[in-house]
Amino acid sequence: MANELDELRDGTLEGGNDTKVIGKQLEIKVGVGSKIFDIMWWFLPPIIGGIIWTVMKVKAKNRLQQLQQKLQHDASQIDNYLEQRVQILKNCAKLLDKAIDLDENTFTKIAAYRSGNGAEGDEARLEHAAEIEAVGRKVNFAFENYPDLKAHREIADAMQQNSYLQREITAAREVYNDTVNVWNREIYMWPTKQIVAAKAGYTTRIPFTADKETKEAARGTFF
Repeated sequence: MANELDELRDGTLEGGNDTKVIGKQLEIKVGVGSKIFDIMWWFLPPIIGGIIWTVMKVKAKNRLQQLQQKLQHDASQIDNYLEQRVQILKNCAKLLDKAIDLDENTFTKIAAYRSGNGAEGDEARLEHAAEIEAVGRKVNFAFENYPDLKAHREIADAMQQNSYLQREITAAREVYNDTVNVWNREIYMWPTKQIVAAKAGYTTRIPFTADKETKEAARGTFF
């Protein structure tokens, strides 16, 4: 049997392929067969089979509820680091006020940033994170283009803290995305979890992704 994917036979992407996260939540559904399967347990054998199946579904529901709490915890970790970074960037902006022109409205919005719940919370988190990244790039640009500022101890310390928080945010997003991957995989596990997820109206979750401006900046020439 030939390999399904063969680098010697199948075409390759010479121009590369830019990956993108699809911002769509998929509703979990089950067909008629799954509904019949759900009911027939009460007849094989009578009563006892139904009790066993009910216990299995309760365990599946508990697992999914625990995963939801894990998602909230992981998202909260990102929020904490983002809020810390907002404060650091605000301090940097005050120190760099003569060297950089920052939009006060932007800081007003990100300073008021708080985490949300559900799909709206995820969308808001992505939006505000992008705003914080944009401000961070402006601060970094000013710091790199004014060599005299590097000798200022307070600015140097603030930029070091900013760099540290950037790494922590990246790590926290990776943890969150891992949990999203587990959630998206387990709600499709038939029969118990998928049937429970369909009845509860659960949907897939969207992982964190870099904003458009960050992706474009990453393609720039640095050397």
